[in-house]
Amino acid sequence: MAGGVWGRAWGAPVGALTLTALAEGIRASQGESMGAPPKDPEPEPEPEPEGEPGSVPSAPTAVLEPCSLPRAQEPAPEGPCQPPQRSWEEGTLSDLALYTVACLEEAGLAGTQATALTLSSALEARGERLEDQVHALVAGLLAQVPSLAEGRPRRAALRVLSSLALEHSQDVVRALLPCSLPLDRTAAELWRSLSRNQRVNGQVLVQLLWALKGAAGPKQQALAATRALGEMLSVSGCVGATRGFYPHLLLALVTQLHELAQNPRSPDTPRVWAPSQRGPPHSHTSCTIEALKALLTGDGSRMVVTCMEQAGGWRRLVGAHTHLEGVLLLASAMVAHADHHLRGLFADLLPRLRSADDAQRLTAMAFFTGLLQSWPTARLLREEVILERLRAWQGDPEPTVRWLGLLGLGHLALNRGKVRHVTVLLPALLGALGEGDARLVGAALGALRRILLQPRAPVRRLSTELGPRLPPLLDDARDSVRASAAGLLGTLVRRGRGGLRLGLRGPLRKLVLKSLVPLLLRLHDPSLDAAESSEWTLARCDRALRWGLLEEVVTVAHYDSPEALSRVCRRLVQWYPSHVPRFLSQTQGYLRSPQEPLRRAAAVLIGFLVHHSSPSRISQDLLDSLFHDLGQLQNDPEPAVVAAAQVSSQQVALLARAQACGWGLRFSRLRLRPARRARPPPVYPESPFQRRSLSGRWSCSGAG
Repeated sequence: MAGGVWGRAWGAPVGALTLTALAEGIRASQGESMGAPPKDPEPEPEPEPEGEPGSVPSAPTAVLEPCSLPRAQEPAPEGPCQPPQRSWEEGTLSDLALYTVACLEEAGLAGTQATALTLSSALEARGERLEDQVHALVAGLLAQVPSLAEGRPRRAALRVLSSLALEHSQDVVRALLPCSLPLDRTAAELWRSLSRNQRVNGQVLVQLLWALKGAAGPKQQALAATRALGEMLSVSGCVGATRGFYPHLLLALVTQLHELAQNPRSPDTPRVWAPSQRGPPHSHTSCTIEALKALLTGDGSRMVVTCMEQAGGWRRLVGAHTHLEGVLLLASAMVAHADHHLRGLFADLLPRLRSADDAQRLTAMAFFTGLLQSWPTARLLREEVILERLRAWQGDPEPTVRWLGLLGLGHLALNRGKVRHVTVLLPALLGALGEGDARLVGAALGALRRILLQPRAPVRRLSTELGPRLPPLLDDARDSVRASAAGLLGTLVRRGRGGLRLGLRGPLRKLVLKSLVPLLLRLHDPSLDAAESSEWTLARCDRALRWGLLEEVVTVAHYDSPEALSRVCRRLVQWYPSHVPRFLSQTQGYLRSPQEPLRRAAAVLIGFLVHHSSPSRISQDLLDSLFHDLGQLQNDPEPAVVAAAQVSSQQVALLARAQACGWGLRFSRLRLRPARRARPPPVYPESPFQRRSLSGRWSCSGAG
């Protein structure tokens, strides 16, 4: 057989002909056990290999000693006797395994090719008899597969691995895992060959899943299992073998990302992973991401991968401080595009919510929170049970847990198109506005905004509750909080527009007037999101209160026009004369802002408000205070702030002089109007700060 099939097997240095003879004997014995006539004496020529191993000097002594071929002659005359037949097979297979190890490790190309075909045919019959030799066989395959020619020889060698894995998947996985970190080309080829065999790929995937879940933290076994999963799942059709444990595998990969993100000493995890890089991923993090993408894509959830890419979800998943945000994005994408797995995921998450491992517990909490957006999935548990769990999270000392609980309350209350559980939801959301964690405040503001977008939202109650809470958030030190707070106010104004048009002096009108100065000054906020949110809210206020100042607001926002701001101040002084002192006092506080654009904007706003105000509306104490604070800006390190403060100080001095000269005093009963001399308008130099014009925002070329 060796000469006829392989052509050059006669030159093998170790046991090629011997293995061929053994294979022929095994096939003959198999034929007898399957019903061949007992009188056929085909197994008798088997003593031929007896002298051959001793004539091969390159075979190790340990390999030759266990040879028990003489026993193969004894049961041959017995014919139908089954126990001697099995004993004969066991001895032959044992010798075959030992010869195979020696041949794979030391033989040349011809001997290895003959060994591959011989062992594959033998193992397909009785693979369960070789438990003790699996690790040695796998090591031999790793050593010799690179030297095999493409085509039938290599395929025969890979069949050896599949035959082993069919009965000994756990041993094969354990033998291959140490060779998978780092993953070389040969080990990757062996994993892919297992993935293509539909008889064994499911078993191997299960063993890899247990290897991934069994290690606490980013240990070597878990990292090697992750790389092996990435290779196997990249083969088309392999994901179908995960039926029954798909949710387990998905959660294990996402939890592994959390482990890697929280471990700063992970050996080769890059700070920022670039998915656009060509070639196979080299870091553990990128390998896990690729495995997760392959799992989703192979299951037909390509839209989930696309949504994650568009939302920056993959980059968030690998970040130490943004991993849970990435999990929430992944859950939302699966709710939208992979709902056939939601029930299984939800069921698998429940026991993990009480896990002692932080990475597993927090990842499960984030997934649980995101899946509450799906009403059919949330119905798997009674609402009372879910509410009790989320309320318990609200009392947790860990801010991250309180944040996830707050998001969960919002999803549960709004996932059926109407506001529910208001008595539980609103106190939790309003209480979170005073939290120090920006994620909690942002989650509360976002949930309140979604509540206002519902058909029967409690607008008047929220206007009352937000009156003392919302204005301080417009000046919060965190950019995201300022932007969200301004957006919430705009949404509240839009929903309560009918009451504002009727001129009701209710809580919403008071809230708008209290927030006017912060919104005008935040048009110059260094944070683009906060500036745009303020502009949008001012546009809603203009429409609701019918100011007719939309053009001026947009011009101030994008071109920092003093003329447009002057017209805005003149209207505000005319419409709300009793509020002018409060406008000035609010603006005065921004003169001490750490941000140069806001200090300059505050100085300019004071100048125009003072210029358009009547002397009788402003007290002398307020003028003195304004003059003092503007004088403090004469030593400001920013020249533009100094110049604006000088111009505004002149306007304050002119108004104080008008008061001293009797402007605004009551005249005689004839009510004669004196020939009052108009105060000169303030003229401010051009602002040096960058303007947010529409052409610059949309990258339009040309000045038009």
